[in-house]
Amino acid sequence: MEEHAKSWPLLRQLDGDRLALGAAAQSERTKAWTARTAQARAVRSVCPYCAVGCGQLLYVKDNELVQVEGDPDSPISRGRLCPKGSATRTLVQSPLREYKVKYRRPYGTQWEELELDRAMEMIADRVLKTRRETWESKDAEGKTINRCAGIAHLGGATLDNEENYLIKKLYTALGIVQVENQARI
Repeated sequence: MEEHAKSWPLLRQLDGDRLALGAAAQSERTKAWTARTAQARAVRSVCPYCAVGCGQLLYVKDNELVQVEGDPDSPISRGRLCPKGSATRTLVQSPLREYKVKYRRPYGTQWEELELDRAMEMIADRVLKTRRETWESKDAEGKTINRCAGIAHLGGATLDNEENYLIKKLYTALGIVQVENQARI
């Protein structure tokens, strides 16, 4: 009876764990718990949500992401993550995540699945058609400008510097002048 009484958290607190930071805070069930990172390996990464580039530790166990934490060695975030960065695991594992290319035809009411190659061809065809139809060789004064004003690009903050550099190079080569990035807005 006395052993059962000592198992009560309040009595365990009186028995030397007055702040309930040790044995008083544990039950038989919680004593058996182990951290989900215990058998996982940590992989360093960068948060994909914005242009800040906070460091993350991704804990992987059996080729599955089990935990995301801030990287204390990151000079940018020093182990801290915002709520979006903390929720990165959901970005990867959400049951609502789409894995197929979806397309809705003009005036359509339903989404349909497309093969990636087909979607890329459609995008390329539309870019080339728009460029051809909206190309400006000279301005009103006859000055050579060689630009395409019919296409604009607004990049997302999840792209890193290298990806943004390549996108800017591609669009400049196509003559597109309206290239902006969400991270700068």
